Amino acid sequence: MFSIGDYVVRLSYGKDILFRITYISPHQVARLKGISYRVIADAPIKDLELADGMRFTNQETNIMNTIQQNVEKIIRQREENKKGKLPRFQKTGTVLHIDGDAFYLNLCLKYYKTLEIPAIGEHVMESEQPKKVRYLLEKYSPDILVLTGHDSLNKHYRDLYDVNEYRNSMYFIESVKRARALKPSTDDLVIFAGACQSYFEGILASGADYAASPGRVLIHALDPVFIVERVAQCPFHQVLYIEQALENTITKFNGLGGYEIIGKCRRGGPVVEESKGIKKQIKQTSAVQYASNFDYDNLSEDEIRRELEKPLFTDTEEEFKEKMINYMGNTIPFK
Repeated sequence: MFSIGDYVVRLSYGKDILFRITYISPHQVARLKGISYRVIADAPIKDLELADGMRFTNQETNIMNTIQQNVEKIIRQREENKKGKLPRFQKTGTVLHIDGDAFYLNLCLKYYKTLEIPAIGEHVMESEQPKKVRYLLEKYSPDILVLTGHDSLNKHYRDLYDVNEYRNSMYFIESVKRARALKPSTDDLVIFAGACQSYFEGILASGADYAASPGRVLIHALDPVFIVERVAQCPFHQVLYIEQALENTITKFNGLGGYEIIGKCRRGGPVVEESKGIKKQIKQTSAVQYASNFDYDNLSEDEIRRELEKPLFTDTEEEFKEKMINYMGNTIPFK
């Protein structure tokens, strides 16, 4: 009845999350991977129901609507901030996103692009991330590092603060330590690390600025993106408070936490386009030289250059001297 690749929901959890089957054991236990949440779970086949082409559960559909609203809000706020201001150069913080799951990585890269955040993605299994993080940091020199993928807390855990109770937290912790050994200062590198139910305190203690998951809850696949967007867009001379960093995330303080940091965005001088600059120059010189008005915005490039080549003054030397004497009095010696 069930096959690898099928999309299913769990009956015992009220069909709350959509999963894809990645493995079925001989004992009829399925390994499941969340579609919108960074979670891996095991469930008996008898507890599953086919999703019948469903893209998201009702709960997840509401969350996707929230995500779309958040994206629209971010873009709208940026446009509002630009109103009445000259366009300026801007150097946004760059991101290296290392993800243990290729599907989630591609989803995040799509939203980075939508939000105009320069990002590089690398698909690296969680267990391999500590071995490769230094090489990737040296290769790309990002301002922001994301280390994520899948994680989970042992269902029958005895000690919440034992890293061995977690599926992949030990790898995130070691990756952060190695990244910090290379880039000790948050001023040089801001780090987000963790996934669903990760060992939050251990990851922060290893040197991360943001981590999952304080409440040992599932985090949404796009939670890292919304934190990164705030960091990347915050000016380098401003403090980004933790409430601001988590403003657009889905799981908020239950799923994410960390410290205040300094932003990574640098703004520069005004953007000057060549043709607009030439037209502006003509307007300024023509106001002195000509009484007639030109349709500057519709001038061709050849017409613009011909206007610029015309002399600014047409008076002879004697006419210029006479005008200056009449204006300032006979006090200027002319040779």
